[in-house]
Order: sequence, then structure tokens, then C-alpha cells
Amino acid sequence: MLIIDCHGHHTVAPQAHLDYREAQKARLKNPSLPRPDRADISDDEIREGIETNQLKLLKQRGADMTIFSPRASRMEPHIGDAGTALDWSIACNDLIHRVTELYAETFIGVCMLPQTPEGSLDNSIAELDRCVNELGFVGCNLNPDPSGGHWTSPPLTDRYWYPIYEKMVELEVPAMVHVSGSCNPAFHATGSYYIAADTNAFMQFIQGNLFADFPDLKFIVPHGGGAVPYHWGRYRGLADMLKQPPVETHVMKNVYFDTCVYHQPGIDLLFNVIDIDNILFGSEMVGAVRGIDPQTGQYFDDTKRYVDTLKLSEDDRRRVYEGNARRVYPRLDKMLKALGK
Repeated sequence: MLIIDCHGHHTVAPQAHLDYREAQKARLKNPSLPRPDRADISDDEIREGIETNQLKLLKQRGADMTIFSPRASRMEPHIGDAGTALDWSIACNDLIHRVTELYAETFIGVCMLPQTPEGSLDNSIAELDRCVNELGFVGCNLNPDPSGGHWTSPPLTDRYWYPIYEKMVELEVPAMVHVSGSCNPAFHATGSYYIAADTNAFMQFIQGNLFADFPDLKFIVPHGGGAVPYHWGRYRGLADMLKQPPVETHVMKNVYFDTCVYHQPGIDLLFNVIDIDNILFGSEMVGAVRGIDPQTGQYFDDTKRYVDTLKLSEDDRRRVYEGNARRVYPRLDKMLKALGK
């Protein structure tokens, strides 16, 4: 059985890459500055960050591979114009591609998209196509709120989003619904904004009828589904009040949650409430919560420990750790089969 972590970010990118971003921001403040050149980053610089962080922890914790994307909080679609967003996305996605080339059996690429608040999705569609067809990526991160916490975009069920959905279905790739950093002081990025966005996306799916138009569309709602599992009865009840079909058939044939929940009772709840076929193993290691839990002496984000504690059958363990990811990411499944896995 392979253990596939569906939620990883390049949170330890080389400093030169971060310097390039700062140069972009400086030019936004002073347009007379020249357009910055992409960072010149060696393979050794990439290895230094990966091997002392995600790769080391992945092996220590007993996983085999990570579906890997640019750092979510650094996507920052609320900063800059369409050209800046496109340049930054290409730089970030190309860096992920280099990681996947250096560690081909361990890291699988997922791209960020060059979204902007209320902007066209044309660049996002083109970049998704490039990343899948040229770089071999298996999915994307879709930001439901490019404004960075002010919620100026239409709900995910709105036809504004349909062109990117059409491309996702054409390419057979899912999207993880993932916001970026918050520029709204009312939202702490990882403690409030992320969880609120996850929850908000799920409620939008209940209110709309998106999956009637796109029955093959797939989304991963990260961080354990936000507040949804804890309030499952509320969402079932709201679906009924809104005269929508039951959540189980209306939404959950197309939506999946990961296990980025950082304590045992939370994981217990997730598995008690959500069908096993809708749960993908994920950790977001070296991400939002990096410390050691003083109550357990273990890292908060070592989510495999929590899942291993559950009394799952071998078949259910295989679904959570491998099978569900291969089903949700069909391009990953094809890649693994080509490798004889």
C-alpha cells in the first residue's frame, strides 16, 4: 500500500525565489523599476530546503509521496495586476516542476493559478493547460476569494467559474479549494480565513446546482472540510430547508476532505461523520502548524499518527492512504500504473 499525502506546499522555497517576489512588489509600488528577472536557483538550493524539511519528515512519518504545490499563503492573488500574477504563477509552478524532476517518485505537481480579484480566468486556464500537458501536473489549487479576505468574487457555483471547470474536466484534474494570505485584518490567515473559506465553499456547493452541469468535476476541501464535519447536521438541515437534494447525493459525489486536522478527537469526528470514500490522507506538513503538541510530545501536523490510531479495516486504510487519491487524481493513477505501482 502506498501512502499518498494529498496536501503539501513548498513552504521552504529558496531565498532567491522569495527575493524575486519582493522585486515584483517593489515594481508595483514604483512602475519605473525594470521588470525583475526570474531567480537563478541551483538544484542544490532546492535540495537543501526539501531534504531537510518535507522529504525528511515524509520518510520519518512513513509516507511515500506528496501531492505538492506552491506555498498557499504566498500565492497572493490580491497583490498586483494580471501580468504580475501570471509571472509569479509561472515562477512558482516551474519551481514545483523542478522539485518533481529531482524527486520524481516522491513529489507530484499541483499548480497555482494566476488569479486576480474579479479578473478574467483566461490566464488561469492557459496556465493550468501548460502545467498539466507540459509539466505533468495532476491538479490545481483554485482560490475562491482572490481578493484576500474581502470576498468580491461570485460563489463557486456561478457561471463566472465555468470556463476553468470546463478545462478541469477536459484535463481530468481536480482542484483543491484553497485561499491564500489574508489582507483583511479581521481574518487571521491560517486560523480563521482558511477554515472560513473551506466552510464557505461547501455551503456554496449546497446552495447551487454545479454538479448537475459538471458531474465529473472534483474538489478537495482541505483542512478536514473546515467546520463542515463538526456541523454536519446543520448542513443536512439547511439543504432540506433550501429544498435542495440531500447533501450526500447533491455534493458528496464530487467533494472530498483531507485529514489536515491536528488532534485526535478531530480526526475521530471526521471519520465518524464523513464517508470513508470522501476522505484523503493529507498533512500539510511544514505548513500552518509546525510545532510539537505539549500534550502528546508529537508534531501537530503528523496526521498519520491520528489516522493510524483509528480502528480501520485494511480495505478502509487502503482507501484513505492510497485508493481515494488515485480515484480523485486520475492522472496520478495513470502515472503510478506506468511505474508498475
